[in-house]
Amino acid sequence: MKPFKRKLILTSLITFSPALAGLFLWDHLPDQIATHFGPGNIPNGWSSKPFAVLAIPLFLTILHCLTIIVTLNDPKRQNIGRKMLSVIFWLIPVISLLCCLGSYAYALGFSVDIGLISNVCVGIVFILMGNYMAKNHQNYTVGIRLPWTLHHPENWNRTHRLASILWIISGFVFILNGFFQYPAVTFLTIALCVTVPAGYSFFLYKKGI
Repeated sequence: MKPFKRKLILTSLITFSPALAGLFLWDHLPDQIATHFGPGNIPNGWSSKPFAVLAIPLFLTILHCLTIIVTLNDPKRQNIGRKMLSVIFWLIPVISLLCCLGSYAYALGFSVDIGLISNVCVGIVFILMGNYMAKNHQNYTVGIRLPWTLHHPENWNRTHRLASILWIISGFVFILNGFFQYPAVTFLTIALCVTVPAGYSFFLYKKGI
């Protein structure tokens, strides 16, 4: 933990920073803020101003800290690539900034396509994770952690090479879907990213790999 202490503090402050922006804009924000959006950029979930401004950034900050602590205390942390570790450090802070500030902007009457922003962000995350996934070796925190991948290094490596390709392709699908925002595409893409690598891993296991 010690070598990453400053980075953890910095990223945690960034994760919580939308709360400070919300307090600065407090008098201009409505009492109810849209925090969930459906197809067509139509809000279908609202939160009170205190919850949206304070509770959500606080929750994301706690989640960020827990994620980093668990990852850094993985007994096989040395098998997690530094670039993948950087993605993990910056994932929730960036999500916090984009989601919270996007909600504020929408609440203030700006034309913000939350669906497009969300899909593009998810797509970029998938591309980054997919790009570095194949470079990781067996660990208990990051990757496709199944009994078969954790049991055999070759099973892990082959499964993650396949998953890497799928996640990168899926990332571009998410970005394109941001302009159309079909829920079925989102569901099918995530389902394929989960089931195909898991099924392939089990297939390799049955072959003795």
